[in-house]
Amino acid sequence: MNLTKRFLHYVSFATMSDENTGLTPSTPGQMVFAKYLVEELKTIGLKDVEIDANGYVMATLPATIGADKKAPVIGFIAHMDTSPDMSGKHVKPRIVENYDGNDIVLNAENAIVLSPKQFPELTLYKGQRLIVTNGQTLLGADDKAGIAEIMTAMAYLVEHPEIQHGVVRVAFTPDEEIGQGAHHFDVEKFGAEFAYTVDGGEIGELEYENFNAAAAKVTFKGINVHPGYAKHKMVNSMRIANQFISMLPRHETPEHTEGYEGFYHLAAITGNVETTTLTYIIRDHDRTHFESRKAEMKHLTNKINAEFGADTATVELKDQYCNMREKIEPVMHIIELAIAAMKAAGVEPKVKPIRGGTDGAQLSFKNLPCPNLFAGGHNFHGRYEFIPVESMEKATEVIINIVQMAVK
Repeated sequence: MNLTKRFLHYVSFATMSDENTGLTPSTPGQMVFAKYLVEELKTIGLKDVEIDANGYVMATLPATIGADKKAPVIGFIAHMDTSPDMSGKHVKPRIVENYDGNDIVLNAENAIVLSPKQFPELTLYKGQRLIVTNGQTLLGADDKAGIAEIMTAMAYLVEHPEIQHGVVRVAFTPDEEIGQGAHHFDVEKFGAEFAYTVDGGEIGELEYENFNAAAAKVTFKGINVHPGYAKHKMVNSMRIANQFISMLPRHETPEHTEGYEGFYHLAAITGNVETTTLTYIIRDHDRTHFESRKAEMKHLTNKINAEFGADTATVELKDQYCNMREKIEPVMHIIELAIAAMKAAGVEPKVKPIRGGTDGAQLSFKNLPCPNLFAGGHNFHGRYEFIPVESMEKATEVIINIVQMAVK
């Protein structure tokens, strides 16, 4: 099975994760897909193929180097779930051959168009083959493209034993999209010296910095009284919550920030007169700024209580993941290896910070340094997602190059 066919088959599996089930994997479709991948890994010739009770798949490509050579054990990791932000069920992709740079009609009936006017990066791929959606679902390149690329690279290396390489470990994980992909990952069993998640975006991306991340839930209590007799009695929790929102810096939000700039993101509001809850995510690459943002949430909660009375507002803060840069910097040779592998494939490296997180961030803090390689897709988590076939092919080539170039 070639790379494109492999990817198109993978996206037929419905593997959306769900943070509300409390299970691992969080949805049964992920386990179905995991079992399929186990059989494929065996078929292409990998060894030690196994799946655990939580749906984590691991396998080994044995070394081909002789006793006079040495190489580190390298891992490649991708996640099986797709985002719950949009349906990943009944995905019906199609290939746009020799893309001409114009609008792509995804769904004529509903006037859904993938346009370079809205997504100018499309023009970078004129003349290439683009895999797109039918406008009704996401595509699932995040991260089934990564799985397809790893699988195809491993199949190629099995078929070409003359290529000298060390031991390679492969893992496919559940529930990355809900922040739990590394929670049950057995780093010791995996046994790699370092690894790469193949979970990035456009061709050339290489990431070893990510946000420090926390979630905040701020709850406001009010007093409900008949509005006709409410003077000096009613306390409207929704109005207090609105005041809290306005106290945060209005331009330190996702829609006003980029690069290394952090933010407060109001993700959800639920409420009535008596109780209102604001759900925030807090993000910053800089640890000091990150801690200051969390402290500001507490400070503003205290200000609300000083004005409206003790216990009017409460805040719950929960750290989610940390910036892996501090774990990667001591082993920068793994970044240099990835850069060299990209250049050997004719790919210009684009080293940039992740404005988000990956399994690699958590794994790096579990003593498995794990930067992120491009998988090639764009516009993840929605109907406008697309991926160039040529980018997938280059990602596969980079994986093969890393394995070869690590031999000393």
